[in-house]
Amino acid sequence: MAASGPWGHSASYLAGALVAVLLSGLAQPHDISRRPVSDLKIDQALLQIHNELLNENLSVSWVSDYCYQCLAQELSFVTMSSIATAHVDCQHAITLIVNSSPNGKELCRTHYHFGEFGNYSLIVKNPHSSSLKVSCDIVINQNPINSYLPIFIAVLIYLGFFIILRLGLCLLNIEQVRNWLYKKMNPRETDRLINSELGSPSRTDSIGGDLPVGVWSAASSLHRLRSLDTFRGLALVIMVFVNYGGGKYWFFKHQSWNGLTLADLVFPWFVFIMGTSIALSLSSMLRRGCSKWHLLVKILWRSLLLFLIGVIVVNPNYCLGPLSWDNLRIPGVLQRLGCTYLVVALLELVFAKPVPESSSPEARCPAVRDILPYWPQWLIVMELQVVWLCLTFLLHVPGCPKGYLGPGGIGDFGNYSNCTGGAAAYIDQLVLGAEHMYQHPSSNVLYLTTVPFDPEGILGTINSIVMAFLGLQAGKIILFYKDQHTQIMVRFFLWSVVMGVISIVLTMCSKDEGIIPVNKNLWTISYVTTLSSFAFMLLLSIYYLVDVKRMWSGAPFFFPGMNSILIYVGHEIFEDYFPFKWRMVNPQSHTEHLAQNLIATSLWVFISYVLYRKRIFWKI
Repeated sequence: MAASGPWGHSASYLAGALVAVLLSGLAQPHDISRRPVSDLKIDQALLQIHNELLNENLSVSWVSDYCYQCLAQELSFVTMSSIATAHVDCQHAITLIVNSSPNGKELCRTHYHFGEFGNYSLIVKNPHSSSLKVSCDIVINQNPINSYLPIFIAVLIYLGFFIILRLGLCLLNIEQVRNWLYKKMNPRETDRLINSELGSPSRTDSIGGDLPVGVWSAASSLHRLRSLDTFRGLALVIMVFVNYGGGKYWFFKHQSWNGLTLADLVFPWFVFIMGTSIALSLSSMLRRGCSKWHLLVKILWRSLLLFLIGVIVVNPNYCLGPLSWDNLRIPGVLQRLGCTYLVVALLELVFAKPVPESSSPEARCPAVRDILPYWPQWLIVMELQVVWLCLTFLLHVPGCPKGYLGPGGIGDFGNYSNCTGGAAAYIDQLVLGAEHMYQHPSSNVLYLTTVPFDPEGILGTINSIVMAFLGLQAGKIILFYKDQHTQIMVRFFLWSVVMGVISIVLTMCSKDEGIIPVNKNLWTISYVTTLSSFAFMLLLSIYYLVDVKRMWSGAPFFFPGMNSILIYVGHEIFEDYFPFKWRMVNPQSHTEHLAQNLIATSLWVFISYVLYRKRIFWKI
């Protein structure tokens, strides 16, 4: 097993904060001076539009490549033989469309990906005075900055600290170094630091019990799988980072509608590993003789607590003013986790039987022994999926086409501007009311939507249950093929392939034009199959490295994985407090945003490590 020690790991988290400080020092002080216009914002460039036509006023509009079937948006109006300036988006390539005004005739168009804080000119002219043809040429007046350089530097610095720490741990394995430390430090403490393996949890049930999102309490005969806590912690760390802003990079934010970014991966993985934990914990407790009535009470209580914490404590509608029933957001991340946990845990409690301590390979139907006994569960989950499909594609939504899965707004050429989310939004508005939904969905950034839409709404919770059920299946694989590492990994791989094939069929390998596109806002079934395919493969990799080969202790992700509820709630509550956030010198710099978000994330990882060392775990 890889050597580790408290010095190395605790220093690594402090190093994380130091990395961010160093990055902050690298913040481009020249950014402001490079900006020709004082109000140029992050992810924008300056465009000077030169109208060299002698007889045409120009109307210039634009549309982003990432905006599917969108109406072009007006950018600027330029009179004859004059120059106008405008700010253009540089997150994605855009198409500039030049029309004559007022008749609206298209004169030319050009496709270009602008760079952040660059200065460009769009020159509209007749290449030949005798020709009616108009050309649109982009000229670079001032080169843009490399906005991705801070990420590269951050990776190098973290990698450098990791190498230094590994070298330090190797030195600790040298007997002469250990003896010197023994003399210089308290002998008892030195022995503990050198000989203890950081992150090796006590195999007692006292640290278990964070059943819904935290960690299951393993039976004495089934050692605690560090890979599950590592998987959960990895998802949680990414979630904290992207929730804090992800350096204001677009790929660290949620996708506006169809497709995936890094931010769209973590919540489904959280749900997936919750399902895995349910299978292991309930099997353990049933094997120890716990009554189902007792477990039912615990399931109901934990589900209720998750829901209440989400509604009362972690509620984004606080930003609208003092929270009251008039603006209380009912759905949410913890609310969805609570509902999903309730359904999947009850489903397992009703039909599950304790898995024997030893599972013989010669058992009946060995290839499907983790599936066949649970056919009623599969039948119920399939029925839930049929309900989702029927409601999504057959429910009549006033003013919207049947089966609409689009973003509304300026998407679909503005034909269904108030149909954001189709049936999903309609059901939420009927049951919850628009004022109790999320008011600032990611779709309004790119598609300019104006109606509320909740990405954690009622209809999507059905597919969240499916995601957790697939995680439940991963837990059953671990139970039924206990200590058969090859069998476990092969089945993880097969499930990943099966889910991937289903996704290929549903999406037709297209971001927007498949049968059912991948969509985090709607939690489409293709989103579930795609993310579960990734989850099975990721769990396979972590399981192999951490629990089979023991090449990796799981640190640093193992520690937040052990205290997931506390870290999630804590990072939401203290998001706007120092040292997690402060007033920036240059808020229009990716570097300073990245520094701040790295510091905040590293601090929460360090806090989870300290809590682990002190054996403090928040249970619900």
